[in-house]
Amino acid sequence: MPGGHTRTVLTHAPFPLAFASGSGATLIDVDGHSYIDLLGDYTAGLLGHSERRVLDPVMTALKNNVSVGGVHPAEATLSRLMCERFGIDRVRFTNSGTEANLMAIATAMQATGRKKLMSFLGGYHGGVLYFVSGPAPWNSPYDFVIAPYNDAAGTEASIRQYGSDLAAILIEPMQGSAGCLPADAEFIRRTFAAARSVGAVVIADEVMTSRHGRRGMLSLMGSDAELKADITTYGKYIAGGFSFGAFGGRADLLDQYDTSVEGGRVAAGKPVISHAGTFNNNMASMTAGCAVLGQVFTADVAEAHTARGDDFRASVASVLARHSLPVSVTGFGSMMSLHASAQPPRTIMDVAYRDNDLQELLFMGLLKRGVYTAARGMINVGLAHNDEQLAQTFDALDETLTAISAN
Repeated sequence: MPGGHTRTVLTHAPFPLAFASGSGATLIDVDGHSYIDLLGDYTAGLLGHSERRVLDPVMTALKNNVSVGGVHPAEATLSRLMCERFGIDRVRFTNSGTEANLMAIATAMQATGRKKLMSFLGGYHGGVLYFVSGPAPWNSPYDFVIAPYNDAAGTEASIRQYGSDLAAILIEPMQGSAGCLPADAEFIRRTFAAARSVGAVVIADEVMTSRHGRRGMLSLMGSDAELKADITTYGKYIAGGFSFGAFGGRADLLDQYDTSVEGGRVAAGKPVISHAGTFNNNMASMTAGCAVLGQVFTADVAEAHTARGDDFRASVASVLARHSLPVSVTGFGSMMSLHASAQPPRTIMDVAYRDNDLQELLFMGLLKRGVYTAARGMINVGLAHNDEQLAQTFDALDETLTAISAN
């Protein structure tokens, strides 16, 4: 494996960490060291490790059938759970959030007959939709316009400029990979309104942030229809650690996939969109998703967990305030990031001015004290964390900051 891994984000000098086992909110590496897992597999590990309420029904299902080659009851159940939970008309499944975003783009382009797309500087929508430091040269070859995140006026100007050519905007309510940078509600509202004024489809990437509240982060930013996306993408935690992605939204957009229409033509005589994927409805992910949304991470649990995450982040900020080092925290609900900068960043341009050496020391200091986070600073509180583990994290952070200050 080039670099010793097949997932770039996991690498860290001198080599990627390797884990042998996990239980609850604890990870054990191959050398026997124990860590409080506060990374949560970049939000996919929301439930912790080896959650029996998910694994047991999956194992039962797999004893009956593994690769179906047809539809099965679990996918119908999960589609109903998702539509009811997130307030969407229709949903289709994929293998990852990346695929979900690619299919959402295809949906918008087919519906509008346009080719140009808008994303935001600092955005991340999958390995081939990477804009954290501008458009990556390995991105899928779409015609993207890059707008400034959290800048309503600048975004409105770009939308006006490209109006009649714009098929869709692709936006995160909080830019996760950029450093857990939440969008301002007014920025979201004005951006959505501007997009709709030119006939562009609004795609909300809630692959990470749909864990917040009862219906996702956007639903917590305002109650009016102006803050509801036309298509929303999902992934990460919904299959409890198994591979998963989904895109859903307005019936008129998603019904472009309806193969039951007469003559194979949908609105305006356009052909039905073909959506392939051998494992889109794989037995393990569909069964796990039913357990997650139906039993383990219900809307009530999600609401309480979001509040718990807010409380945890406030406590982290209190620990940081006791020290003179330029370190801040940003985030929303149970997702957050430490930043080696005195002021909490609002955009990726602010993140670029972090003290990289201090950022590295924070990561290594916490790791040394048995707390596993992302090297870039990301922290995700999961369902399996108990109060004692979170208290140990505060102590580890306090000790890390003290040790760095002393040197």
